[in-house]
Amino acid sequence: MLRGANAINLDAKGRLAMPSRYRDRLVDSCAGQLIATIGLEERCLWIYPLHEWEAVERQLKAAPNVNNYVKRLNRLLIGNAIEIELDSHGRFVVPPLLREHAGLDKKVMLVGQLNKFELWSEEEWQAITNGYLEMQDTGELPAELQSLSL
Repeated sequence: MLRGANAINLDAKGRLAMPSRYRDRLVDSCAGQLIATIGLEERCLWIYPLHEWEAVERQLKAAPNVNNYVKRLNRLLIGNAIEIELDSHGRFVVPPLLREHAGLDKKVMLVGQLNKFELWSEEEWQAITNGYLEMQDTGELPAELQSLSL
């Protein structure tokens, strides 16, 4: 499980150091091989361990590719997917096109989301988090989560 929010600095080459609490797990589970792609509804990146990304690809491959929504997902997710790898120091480069898409500069937030990470500009992450905290009525809880005890 990938969880927690981590403040990280991108260096001038667009590299960031994976927090040490994730490094060994990523090296063990996917040999440090990751896939980065654009987030679908917000200006962030999604970063998957390779085996988690391959599960997404299998689901997309099984979906009917004549469906316009499936086409959109394939073009956005698969079309923007880039293989990245942790180096011997636990760093990886965030490709320039993806950095630009997410508005990433020096200060970023790497946020665990169970099976993937989200990579946000620190400013955008703070704004969206504050927005969520200010919401009074967020609607109905989905049926799948009705038994959730917090």
